[in-house]
This record gives sequence, structure tokens and C-alpha cells, in this order.
Amino acid sequence: MTFLGVPSASPPSADGARDLTLLYRGPLASCDYDCPYCPFAKRRDSPDQLRADRAALERFTGWAAGRAGTGDTLSLLFTPWGEGLVRSWYRRALVELSRLPHVRRVAIQTNLSCRTGWLAEADLDALALWVTFHPGQVSRDRFLAKCRELDALGVRYSVGVVGQPGHLAEAGRLRAELAEDVYLWVNAAEGLDYTDAEAAQWAALDPHFGYSRHAHPSAGLPCRTGESVLSVDGDGTVRRCHFVRDVLGNLYDGSYRARLRPHPCPLPVCDCHIGYVHLETLPLYELFGAGVLERVPHGWPQGR
Repeated sequence: MTFLGVPSASPPSADGARDLTLLYRGPLASCDYDCPYCPFAKRRDSPDQLRADRAALERFTGWAAGRAGTGDTLSLLFTPWGEGLVRSWYRRALVELSRLPHVRRVAIQTNLSCRTGWLAEADLDALALWVTFHPGQVSRDRFLAKCRELDALGVRYSVGVVGQPGHLAEAGRLRAELAEDVYLWVNAAEGLDYTDAEAAQWAALDPHFGYSRHAHPSAGLPCRTGESVLSVDGDGTVRRCHFVRDVLGNLYDGSYRARLRPHPCPLPVCDCHIGYVHLETLPLYELFGAGVLERVPHGWPQGR
């Protein structure tokens, strides 16, 4: 398969068309796992909440489809608090969006507990998955079986773990059994201060663990968020990113577009990958290339 180019921060064209990366997070918060390090573990959304999430997602998908012919190109990452792919409307949205010629990439963060056959309906040049393995929630063998299904289908994906001390052995076994061309990333556990020796153990599995180990100073520094990268919630409220609450406008009335410009980061530090990957002071767009959204380094494993 050929994979499309890295999202750019190019200025709008003369007719106002833009190359936009949108991180969408609707109201869904329910998950089928109960990870002790996750505040949303085993939350149950009511039927009304699920209907609201479905309506919000379908509205967003309709908006994205409606950008055809405007000159806009879109790269879309779904970052739900809960597990989206166990819901039919997320699977359908990814398939539909992947087939749109102006959508360069559509990806979602998932625990991969869903079935995988639906992926055969998607355009796999555009669709990708950001997968997290949660030891204690699923056996390694069962998880690896799902990964092999992705391999057989030709799906582009990364796999990651949270760098909890108790996860190290399982993460090492997982790395040994994953296909070589699947990148295994490690997120530093929140609140954990790694010694150099501990960090070296995780870096042996993920050579780029150093970017996650420490928060990145960001105050006043240039960042692509707010210009070409945006956060969108279920109501269409647009913010520069998930971590800055200032509102830029609304997606559906177009009011956000007048405020798309370079904005230095207002926060002292950025400590989440989906935020700091867009900092212009870090070389992560060069590192990940076309795999920015699904967290796959360019040329992996040769480019490791």
C-alpha cells in the first residue's frame, strides 16, 4: 500500500481551502475494560447517552463528507474517552470516511477488543489504528491473535502499552511476538518518575520512549494546534487542542475558521503525545511522517 504524506501546516490557499487535522472526541465515555490507571474504566453510558454520541458522530461524519469540493483536505483522529470500535457507528464512520478522496487519513485510538472483519470494507490506504494493549484486561495470546488479523487484512497500525512497572515483562513478550514492522510505543505512566535504568528498559522496547518520559516545556512555543490542528467535541466546539479550553468557534457554523492562525502554547508544559507531537520545537513530524496520527514512525523498522 502507499501511504499519504505528512499533515502540513501550510497556509490557506487563495480561495480559503485548508489542510486540517482534527482530533474528535464526542460524549462517549463507556469502556469494556476496567484499567486501574484509567478514570473512565467500566463506566456505563445510558441508552440516551449512547444515542447522543451516535448523533454527534454522524453529524461530524456528515460535516467531513460535506467538505468535498471545498478544497479542504482532512486528517482525522478519533480519541474517545471510551472504546469506540465496539459501537457500530464508529466502525461505520471510519469505513465511510476512509473512502472520501479529500480525507488523507482517518484513525482511532482503540483497545482492539472489537471484531476486525469490518475493516475489509475500508480504504486501507487511508485508515489506520492506534492500538493499546492492556495487560490484566486481555491475554497476550488473544490480543496477538487480533493483531495477526490486522496483518492479514493489511491494516496499518501501531501498538502501545502504559509503562507501568508491572507491565514490563508482558510488554517484552509482546514485542518479541509482534510482527517486526509493527511499532511498539510506550507511554510513560502518569506520576511515575523513572530512573535512568528503568527508562533504559522501556527504551529497549520503544527507542522513542524518551519523548514520553518527561513533559515538554511549551509555554510561548510555536505549535501547529490552533492553525492546522484542532480539537472538536460532540457539539462541534473547536479548541486548539484537548488540553487548552479556550474556544476558537464552532465547526458547524464555520466560526472557527476566522481564528485559524499560529498560536503559541499558553500552557507551561505538554505531557501527552497527542499534544506534544504537534509542537514545532520537537522533530516529531519528521520522525513520524505520514504516521503522525496513528503513531507509526516513518520507515519503521528501518527508520527506528
